[in-house]
Amino acid sequence: MPLRVLMERKTKAKIATVNALSFRTIARGAAITSLLAPDRDGQLADIVLGYDTEEEFTKDPRPLGAICGRCANRISNAQFTLDGTTYHLSANRGRDHLHGGHKGFQRAEWRGSPFKGSTTSGVVFEYRSPDGEEGYPGTLQAKVTYTLTEKNELIVDYHATTDKPTPVNLTQHSYFNLGGRGAGNVLGHRLHVNANAMTPLNAELLPTGEIASVRGTPYDFRALTPIGDRIPASGYDINYVLNRQGKGEGLIHAARVEEPTSGRTLDVHTTEPGMQLYTGDGSAFCLETQHLPDAVNHPNFPSVILRPGAEHRSRTVFTFGVSR
Repeated sequence: MPLRVLMERKTKAKIATVNALSFRTIARGAAITSLLAPDRDGQLADIVLGYDTEEEFTKDPRPLGAICGRCANRISNAQFTLDGTTYHLSANRGRDHLHGGHKGFQRAEWRGSPFKGSTTSGVVFEYRSPDGEEGYPGTLQAKVTYTLTEKNELIVDYHATTDKPTPVNLTQHSYFNLGGRGAGNVLGHRLHVNANAMTPLNAELLPTGEIASVRGTPYDFRALTPIGDRIPASGYDINYVLNRQGKGEGLIHAARVEEPTSGRTLDVHTTEPGMQLYTGDGSAFCLETQHLPDAVNHPNFPSVILRPGAEHRSRTVFTFGVSR
C-alpha cells in the first residue's frame, strides 16, 4: 500500500498509513485516536480506545491516546524541591499531582505537521509550555514525532528543551485492545514484561521509594502470562524497573503482548528506565514507557531534571505483528 499522510476535512485529524498499518491523531493532547492493524487473516481492526470526534475526547477525563506531561505519573503532595526552591504544583488527585495536573499536556492544543518519506509516514507535534504552567518552572519546548515504518513499527520520539531547570517525564497513554474495539476485555491477552523489579506503592498509589523484586507477586510477567490470571481486584497500576543489563541508554525490549484469537502481537522497545502497566476496568491495557514515578522526590530513582542547554530525548517503538 502506498505511503500517505492526509488531513480529514471534517475532523482535521492527521492520518498516516504504511503497509496495512495506519493511525489517526488530533491536536488535543497530540493524541492517537485510532490505530488500525491486521489480524492473522489480514482483517483490520482499531486496536486503541478512542472516539470519532474531538468533542467526545474532550468530555472523557481519561488521557486516551494522549501525551502526558510535563511530568507523567504521580508526584506526592503535588510538590518538589529543586536547587533549594520548593515548587507547588496543581493537585488534581487528592493532595497529589498526576500526569501534569488539571490541564497537563494531554489537554493542551499541540501544533501538528504531517510528513512522509520513501519508507515512512507520520506526524510531528509541538507544544510550548509556559513558565509556571501547572506550577512547573521554566518554559518548555516539547516535540513528539510519530513515525510509521515498513517494519510495522510506530516509533514515538520525544524531545524537549527548557530555559530553567525543570522536571520532564513524557509518556504516550494509548489504551490497547489487540482484539479490536468491542472485542471484549483484555484478560486473555498474554503479557511478558522484561523486568525483575518494580516500584511498590503505598495506599495512595505513590512509590515507597523501594525497588522490589516481582518474584512471587501478581506483578510477575517475566514469562508470557494471561493478564487475567492473577489480576488484583482493582486491576493493574504498577511501574516496572526494566532490565537494562549493561545496555546503557539505548533501546531495550520492554514488553510483548499476544492476543490468541486474532493473532495480533505487540512488542515494545524503549530507551526509558521504566514502564507503567495499567488495565483499569480490564477493557484495555496501557504500557506507558517513562521514568519512575515521583522521581523528583526519590533521589535513588533516575533523575527527570532537565537543565538549560541540555536536551531531553527519548524513544519508544511499538512493533505490531501476528502469530500463526
